[in-house]
Amino acid sequence: VNGIEIYSMKIDSKVTSRFAHNVITSRAVNRGNVSKEVFFDVELPKTAFITNFNMTIDGVTYPGTIKEKEAAKKQYEKAVSRGQTAGLVKASGRKTEKFTVSVNIKAASKVTFELTYEELLKRQFGKYEMFIKVKPKQLVKDFEIEVDIFEPQGLTELEAEGTFITNELQNTIKKTFSGKKGHISFKPTLDQQRTCANCSQSVLDGDFTVKYDVKRTTPDNLQIVNGYFVHFFAPTNLPKLSKNIIFVLDTSGSMYGREMEQTKEAMLKILDDMKEDDFFNFILFDSEISTWKETLIKATPENLDEARKFVRGISANGMTNLHGGLMRGIDILNAAHEENLVPKRSASIIIMLTDGQPNVGVSNTQEIEKAVKKAIDGRYTLYNLGFGSGVDYGFLERMALENKGLARRIYPDSDAALQLQGFYDEVSNPMLIDVELNYPENEISDLTTNSFKHFYDGSEIVVAGRFVDSNQNHLSVDVRGEGAEDALSYTAQQDAEQTAQAFQEQQYIFGEYIERLWAYLTIEQLLEKRITATGEEKENLTAQALALSLMYKFVTPLTSMVVTKPEEDDNEEGIADKPTEVLNMYLRNLLSKPGTCVVYAKLLLIVEFISIKPYFITKSYKQTSPAYHTYASPPTWYTSVDGDPHFIISVPQKRDAICFNINENPGMILNLINDPVTGITVNGELIGDKKPNSDAKIQNSYFGKLGIANKHLDLKLTVTPETITIQNGDEKTGFTWLDSVTLQQTGLTLIINRKKNLVLSMDSGVSFVVVLHQVWKKHPLHQDFLGLYTLKSDKLSEQTHGLLGQFFQPIDFTILEIHPGSDPKKPDATMIVKNNELTVTRGWQKDYRRDPSHGVDIPCWFVHDNGAGLIDGVHTDYIVSSLF
Repeated sequence: VNGIEIYSMKIDSKVTSRFAHNVITSRAVNRGNVSKEVFFDVELPKTAFITNFNMTIDGVTYPGTIKEKEAAKKQYEKAVSRGQTAGLVKASGRKTEKFTVSVNIKAASKVTFELTYEELLKRQFGKYEMFIKVKPKQLVKDFEIEVDIFEPQGLTELEAEGTFITNELQNTIKKTFSGKKGHISFKPTLDQQRTCANCSQSVLDGDFTVKYDVKRTTPDNLQIVNGYFVHFFAPTNLPKLSKNIIFVLDTSGSMYGREMEQTKEAMLKILDDMKEDDFFNFILFDSEISTWKETLIKATPENLDEARKFVRGISANGMTNLHGGLMRGIDILNAAHEENLVPKRSASIIIMLTDGQPNVGVSNTQEIEKAVKKAIDGRYTLYNLGFGSGVDYGFLERMALENKGLARRIYPDSDAALQLQGFYDEVSNPMLIDVELNYPENEISDLTTNSFKHFYDGSEIVVAGRFVDSNQNHLSVDVRGEGAEDALSYTAQQDAEQTAQAFQEQQYIFGEYIERLWAYLTIEQLLEKRITATGEEKENLTAQALALSLMYKFVTPLTSMVVTKPEEDDNEEGIADKPTEVLNMYLRNLLSKPGTCVVYAKLLLIVEFISIKPYFITKSYKQTSPAYHTYASPPTWYTSVDGDPHFIISVPQKRDAICFNINENPGMILNLINDPVTGITVNGELIGDKKPNSDAKIQNSYFGKLGIANKHLDLKLTVTPETITIQNGDEKTGFTWLDSVTLQQTGLTLIINRKKNLVLSMDSGVSFVVVLHQVWKKHPLHQDFLGLYTLKSDKLSEQTHGLLGQFFQPIDFTILEIHPGSDPKKPDATMIVKNNELTVTRGWQKDYRRDPSHGVDIPCWFVHDNGAGLIDGVHTDYIVSSLF
């Protein structure tokens, strides 16, 4: 591709006792006659930690070094300020993160990239799964995947499959296993890689998955090697516990449409899987709280039929009283246990699903966390499912972890119902509750988590630790748990000699694997505990996780890998960071969806974003619900129309942005959004300062009046910094910003939050939030103005246009010929965008969201002359004669 030939790609995986050590090696040559940039681009499981990277160019090796994130920050900021990022990890899918590094190599030169990563394979539904993303993007002469598995307990099954595997390719997967060893290889020829006989495109594009399980003659497997131990616990053939399950479901207005239908579809399938010994109930929360039944109900055929009718009748409307819904669910579980309505030996579970954030009742998330933790008091497990990107995922995760559960993303795609059902399947078969694995305290230090609320069928509990005496070669463990019929209680023992005998065939084992498994598990759990910790406890957890990450060379959220490049390379250093889950979801949405805008809160009641001189930010990638996210370092992207109109368009696949200004006179009205399909338009009238600023060449302008219209509803909403007027046909209703109002009528809901903001929600699903910015009344220049935020703009059609609306569709650009500009700190470049060749300048726009006084610099490429060449037409095309 483009003169660069990848002539070899090998993925070599060695798995020992569930711990996978993977090496990806890619070799490329520059067939051109000039220097070319070569990209090494791979996708890794999110659960993996990168441990090593190096590249070799013409025999010289350039290694990656893992450092504390702060120590690597200067290199990163230096690269970003030049508009260059080379070598980074970012989210790219539900299960993957993308590692990318690029380097310039001379004509005829060769480069070898080698990336190593490790992960502990989890057991689900009775199998361990290893996932390899295959996407070479061109035909590769020597392509190979090789997987070697060594399990001391012995293998019972081994599978390998690929989403891209055709009938012809099926025969190229070679699979053998016997005793303790398994081997898989996949080595398609050049012709087998082609999409058709004479095609140059590769069929290798998708997921390659290896699944296996091990023999279990006892519930436990203990292994001791070089002063460390690992304990795998997975009892089989236990009677299933009955479960008491409360579904707490968000039915607020933002769930309207496909999300609600998918939730109902999943709930109906879940009801089909209920067992007659189970007890269940539904709690619905919007502005109010409603329940299906007042108590837990047994899952008899008659009750299940009645529940199906109830689920089919659920509709979405109103706001989000998440606290009220959860507390009602906990109250019902408490009552069921106190009144002995449910078996004593049973597992109690709360599954809460929401697509947004609490905004009525108790809406302070810290208060909600505190109240829920106190009410549950360790008795039940809470699982929080966040539907789409409008959720505060950090809040959901903290609350779940504090109550012995976990949070899970539900991606708003066509298979959302299957995702919901899949999660339920994971927790639908509890076998034991209150499991404890106790080891002699005086013998063990640095033990990973050893008590678990539930053990589910088909899963596995893993505990690892370090011996106080590194020469110790024996271990006993007391196992305790509560089963369906009686208590589980026994002692298991193991010594190093038994482990050594089991490991006689050691050619598959890589060095010190149990020690690295222990380190991996410890870091993973320290990072998880960090989520709910505060103050000194959080600092201690951070210090421990950082020390282990550096010692064992893992790229974790606390460390970065600095990639040092050849001196003549423009990008001397790149950086690889591991994203957090909040960032994962945000970037996944940015990278994978075609066309709309992101904003910060479901109803944007959080108005700390008010800025002294705000701006207009659009995003060019669609997602099906609003995002509330955090980002550790610039750039930060979100959507608003606010204040003196600076436009920033994020282009996430480049991790970059384009910006421009619109300079127009007060009194002019600009068309921001125009959707001929839904009949929705949004226009804004500009106002200026109280008097011209004699020191400024270009005068400030702000939005002083906004008009939102819905032709199909015959609705017009006029908003100024003083009044709000809603007109239905000939009927007008007026309010001021001193009012607190909730107005519901056919097709829409209007909520005014006194002196803060208003929310207009339409039945089509789209919502607008208008934020009031009030300045000091005696300010010599500035006056009050308005900001507009668009929620769920994917509910608008693809024909949407306007200064804001046109950027709801994807945009891409290419930067060429970076050279010094008139300002030495701001280089110029040539940009190719929309088939236009523009001169652009590297600059910054202010993000006042975090720091209203000073703002944060967002790097972007500045397009001159009112966005000419970037916006469709010229900016004066968007001037309209009236607000409606």
